[in-house]
Formats: sequence, structure tokens, C-alpha cells
Amino acid sequence: MKACHDVTDGAVVAIEGKTLRGSYCRGKGKGAIHMVSAFSAANGVVLGQVKTAEKSNEIAAIPELLKLLNLQGCLVTIDAMGCHKKIATQVLQKGADYLLSVKENQPALGHV
Repeated sequence: MKACHDVTDGAVVAIEGKTLRGSYCRGKGKGAIHMVSAFSAANGVVLGQVKTAEKSNEIAAIPELLKLLNLQGCLVTIDAMGCHKKIATQVLQKGADYLLSVKENQPALGHV
């Protein structure tokens, strides 16, 4: 992974949440498993994953995933679910830049 990181410096790391297909069990009342992953676009590999806590969502899992990663010099992309000041600040503290998607329900952010 160290070799991948050296290649990744300055490249895109995409943070994305996904539900694992077929991971639920109706008979046992277990919901589907949700994971948040960091994907290195340059290397085509997942750099890290965190399972969201039960009764939680990506917003709580993204900061935990960011703690695990060396993002110095990277551009971190996150969809609108991760558009929070705390998450953006954490990305900057890791020495990276961010590109966050904004939804229409946040009109004030469109003028930044």
C-alpha cells in the first residue's frame, strides 16, 4: 500500500457509501450492511473501508474512515451526503483538498 500511496499523491480519492447487496436477512430481522469506502482512482484500488454502525449512516462513518487514511496532497471527493463543515475541516487537516457535491436544498453554498 505504501507504493500505491506514493503513486496516488496528488490524485483523486473518492469517498463513497454503498449497501452490500444480499447482506440483509429478513428471517433474522437483520438489515443490509452499509459500507463507506475510499477508492484511489489512479490505482483502481480501495484504500480503506468502514462499516456504518447499525441505525447510523455515512455521515458518522466518513470521519472514521478519514482517520485511517494518509491523504496528504490528494483531492478527496464526496457526494452530497458528506457535505458537512466537520468533514471538510477533517480533510483539510489531513493535508488534502476536497470537492464536495452540493444539493439544491443548500442554496447559500452555491455562492461560495
